[in-house]
Order: sequence, then C-alpha cells, then structure tokens
Amino acid sequence: MHKLLKKGLTGAGNRLVGRVMLDYSMLADQDRVLVAVSGGIDSLVLAWLLHHWRDKAPIDYHLQPVHIDMNPDDGSVDRQADEVVAKLARIGLTCVTIPAQHPSPVETTGHNPGKNAGKDVCFQCARSRRQQLFEYARSEQYNTIALGHHRDDIVETFFINLTCSGNISTMRPKQELFSGRLSLIRPLAYLRKEEITAIAERLGFIAIASSCPLSGQTRRLEIRTLMSHIYEQIPGSREQIFAALGNVRSQYLLNQTEQK
Repeated sequence: MHKLLKKGLTGAGNRLVGRVMLDYSMLADQDRVLVAVSGGIDSLVLAWLLHHWRDKAPIDYHLQPVHIDMNPDDGSVDRQADEVVAKLARIGLTCVTIPAQHPSPVETTGHNPGKNAGKDVCFQCARSRRQQLFEYARSEQYNTIALGHHRDDIVETFFINLTCSGNISTMRPKQELFSGRLSLIRPLAYLRKEEITAIAERLGFIAIASSCPLSGQTRRLEIRTLMSHIYEQIPGSREQIFAALGNVRSQYLLNQTEQK
C-alpha cells in the first residue's frame, strides 16, 4: 500500500472504502472523475483518498478537483477558494475554481434572515452548485462526480426527507443520472464522521472555514443534533438505522391511497 494511504487509513478504514467501491462498482478504468471540494474535512479527505487510491487500484482514472467560488461578484477570488486551491496543491492536485452563479445569502435574505428563509436559501444554493457541477462535467466530458458524503450524512438525509419532505429516501453511495451518462459516487459512504476526522488529523488536514453568512443555520445541523440525542439514548441505534436503509420491507409500508 502507498505510504500516504497507510499513514491516513487504518486497516479497518481501508477495508470499508474498498468494500463500498466494490459493492457499488464505483470506478472503472479510464473514468474521468470530478471531485467536488468545498474546503470541509470530508471533501479534503476524499480528494486525498482518490488521488492516492490510484497507486493501489488495478485501474487508472483521471481525477480533477473542482471548487465552487461562493463570492465571485467583487472580481476577486474568495479567501476560501484561494485556501482550497493552495491546500490541494500541497498534496499534488491542481484545483479548478468555478464562480458561483447564485445570489449570495445576504443578497437574498438580508443580513438577518428568518429561520426558514435561511434554510430555503441553503437548499437553493446547494441545488445551484450541484447544477454547476453537472454542467461542468458535461462540458469537459467527465463521467463521474465524487462527493464527500459519509455514513452519517446518509442517515441524516433520510431523516431530513422523512420529517421535512414527506418521503422515504436518502443518498445512495452511487447514483446513475442522465440515462447513465453521469454517475455520482460517495466513496466515504461506509465511514462515520469520526473516522474521517481521525484520517484528517493523521494527515494534518484542517478544515477551511466557510465564508457563508448562514453557515451553522441549516436544517441538517438540527437533524444532526437530534440524531446525537437518539444515539445517546438508544445504544446501538446508530448502526441499526444505517442497516435499516438497506433492509426496506416495502410490503409493510402504506399505499399512497391509504395516506388520506
């Protein structure tokens, strides 16, 4: 194993990443892969992992980090974008920066947005960034986008959809889009947040602070707090909830006609 992989990943972590790669056939030879890097620990670890995973994988793929610059309007590169580019350069990766196309949260909601208004903007912003990634992948002929979501993100998304959108769904470790022309992959999907944080600490990675004025006011943070309480009150529930997402007994769910 490459010395940096050995340094960053424990044996258990290496097996979990290898397992999710195999379970979902995430990468193939000659894939062109965009890795979305926000500057948070999860996406930095993912970029590092995919960069060095090529040294041990039996396939070869092209890897390109991309960062959405959230404050492009004043004509200068955002501090966060500049730090992302510099940090990735230190591990041997050249990052492409794309100016965000959506209005800033302050422009949209004012300096003191209401609680729900802020969450609406977060949803719109995330959707806009995702669309930009799709457009860039199409224009530059990338067939795969790698995202840094981990196991806890998958569980939190399930509860967000359950409590706020009235549906039972979550993020899959691999999703095919546009009739198979583009794949979304989440190679960290079997790792818990704590495991990713430990990898970052071993590598000396520090998260780059977000410049968003609504950072820390998201619905996801509220759900994360709720999940922490559930895990504390019900031992073993963290593992059982994640297992349940792959053990759906549809015959025991309501038909849509029974909802009224």
